[in-house]
Amino acid sequence: MLDLIVRKKEALKGGELVARALAAEGVDAAFGIVDGTYLGLCAGLRKVGIRLVTPRHETSAAHMAGALARLTGKLGVAIASNGPGVANILPGVACEQAEGNRVLLVTSARREGTIDPDRGGTYQSFPQVEVTAPMTKWSCRVPSAARLGECVRRALRMSWKGRPGVVHLDVPENVLNGDVEVEGSWAGAEPGAYRNVERLSPAEAQVERAADLLAGAERPLIHAGSGVIHAAAYDALARVARLLHAPVTTSWGGRAALSEVHGYAVPMIHVELVNRVRGEADCALVLGSRLGETDWWGKPPYWAPAREQRTIQVDLDEETIGNNRPLELGIVADARVFLERLEAALKARKGRIDVAARRAWLAELQDERARSRARLDRHLEDRASPMTPAHVAHACRRAFPDDAVAVFDGGNSVIWGHFFHEVRAPGAVLGTFKFGMLGAGVAQALGAKAACPEREVYCVIGDGAMGMHAPELETAVRHGLKVVFLVLCDRQWGMVKMNQSFALRPVKTLLLGSLAPEETINADLGEIRFDALAEAMGAHGERVAGPDELEPALRRCRAHAGPSVVHVDVDPVKHMWAPALNCFKDMHQEPKG
Repeated sequence: MLDLIVRKKEALKGGELVARALAAEGVDAAFGIVDGTYLGLCAGLRKVGIRLVTPRHETSAAHMAGALARLTGKLGVAIASNGPGVANILPGVACEQAEGNRVLLVTSARREGTIDPDRGGTYQSFPQVEVTAPMTKWSCRVPSAARLGECVRRALRMSWKGRPGVVHLDVPENVLNGDVEVEGSWAGAEPGAYRNVERLSPAEAQVERAADLLAGAERPLIHAGSGVIHAAAYDALARVARLLHAPVTTSWGGRAALSEVHGYAVPMIHVELVNRVRGEADCALVLGSRLGETDWWGKPPYWAPAREQRTIQVDLDEETIGNNRPLELGIVADARVFLERLEAALKARKGRIDVAARRAWLAELQDERARSRARLDRHLEDRASPMTPAHVAHACRRAFPDDAVAVFDGGNSVIWGHFFHEVRAPGAVLGTFKFGMLGAGVAQALGAKAACPEREVYCVIGDGAMGMHAPELETAVRHGLKVVFLVLCDRQWGMVKMNQSFALRPVKTLLLGSLAPEETINADLGEIRFDALAEAMGAHGERVAGPDELEPALRRCRAHAGPSVVHVDVDPVKHMWAPALNCFKDMHQEPKG
């Protein structure tokens, strides 16, 4: 007992103290560019066995960390040096916070005495915490070496509290690189010593009430958001859906929550069918979703009115409960724990579930899903060269294994990618579903491979977006991250050009499909040979234009030992006319039920 009370103090670099705390949290990889202002941290990471992956741009570090967090359920860690390094990572911070990915950002700040307040004329310094605070869950500047351990523990506690997001810890360079004294019991303490390590459980009465509502409903619906993904509740979701014989829809960010080969999956790409399901259900279980804008805020006519549809909402974030839709029951809990408790409660009510009626409804929905799929697949009958973009994701689905991680970047490329992709293994899709961040997919793919080296990873991205972060191909080569990038090249900002065309000359756009470059405003781009660019950086490059060339090229890329790029020439007019464009336009309007 005396040994537990009397602890010797240990002197170590501030950066090593941070590294030990991260190692105790199970962190095995961090992302960021090296710098002398936090050499103590970089050396500390190496000392505890945490791999440091160094991109070419700091904002990529944030996306890499976010991808790791989303795929593994672990804490993603990014670092950035004071001044320009922090300024460079800000776009990634905004995006990863919006996506709700659990990322801890550790930055260096100028030494104590030069800031708080700034003396004026300080080199490479700006109010870093004040800038990041509005775009993060929590942001804190460590005031002194004596309080470093306390602030680290609080940052970790905030990282795991409530809805995932970005937490920022700003540490003076002299604290990271200098010696600090720490009680031995705090140097790498287990997480349970400073935060709750148990998943948040629902009250038993809430589970029983939810089970009664769902068992007694005629047409129950499950709507899964990204909270299911962060909780890794894939198996529990599938089991509950099977018990209830209930269709499952997802938010855009929650698409990877469920394998779409199941007969109860209603993929979000079948937009009209999804709206039908949400309108016909008399009871909806909303799991880990805020019912945001792309879910039409949970409002009619895309959802049944609250008086006709009892809604149960389960979320880690109490602020989310009942925020956008009136509820019958609101539950603050971890999605996986709730589903596991619900499963047991439903088994006890198995005889009360009208299986025949629900199966008949599911059969109707799956028939309509098949018809919707057939309508979409007509695009695949087009064998012209340069190809229609529909072939890209379709070929990937044939060439890569079911558990390969598919990364879809923004713009029209992401729409074509999603509409011709089928999720066959849960937890295998990445993107920026809430922020639509062009170019983020490059780093997400690299972060995915660093997080899951045993899985194959590919990224579908447009030439405009790839142009933003193409130098990260060298990062892939340098770190041995075998990723295949498929760059859809139409030499234009396709989504922007479509919007401009209808705004400027709608009749001509409808008649001809597209406008000449001089008729739109800076919407066209020059060509970059991305296959040649890849080879210049040490990666493998391919260029294809016809659909019959694509799958053989992908198989050659898979056989290559390192990263690859396939420059895919797509028809620029067909690329502009992506599926369900009216739907995406409608999502930006307030629903009028």
